[in-house]
Amino acid sequence: MHVQPKPIKKYPLFIRAFFAKQKRTYGEVLLPGLLWGRSKWVFASVALLYGALNRKRSPLSGELRSMVTVRVSQINHCAFCVDINAATLQKRGASEAKMLALRDWRNSEQFDDLERAVLDYTEAVTYTDGEITEAMMAALRRHFDDDGIVELTGMIAFQNMSSKFNAALDIPPQGFCEVPGMRPGQ
Repeated sequence: MHVQPKPIKKYPLFIRAFFAKQKRTYGEVLLPGLLWGRSKWVFASVALLYGALNRKRSPLSGELRSMVTVRVSQINHCAFCVDINAATLQKRGASEAKMLALRDWRNSEQFDDLERAVLDYTEAVTYTDGEITEAMMAALRRHFDDDGIVELTGMIAFQNMSSKFNAALDIPPQGFCEVPGMRPGQ
């Protein structure tokens, strides 16, 4: 990693409480949290934004949100993000076949019309030369109202920020994903 975490006791109390929850949830503190936590203001803002985007009552299902985060992470070459987001996708019910097909989803029969519309839009937003077309928006509108499209766009933008942060700082995977072929480097 290009930046090292501080000793846990050097983080503000509210961040250490967040780390304790991560340890209960994942069995360990997540490395990106330790680095975001070096700035308490940035950490608090990122945590609030993530919480808003990943809430249970989102217009996007948990599985769909996880597909988006894995695909963005693959595009941005974030090994940590692919690891943790693929593990979350697995917990949210995606089959192993669907997970493995995600990198080449256009050539797979694993994905339905909603997932294809979302993944197409995800790639267009993520790639710098991507174009958002009227056909793409029409495909999304078959499944989402304007609020849903805003939430989807926010999730894509957030994951781009997160995966670029982690990739730039060379944050390694922490071994969460159990699906062979979804582990970085395989």
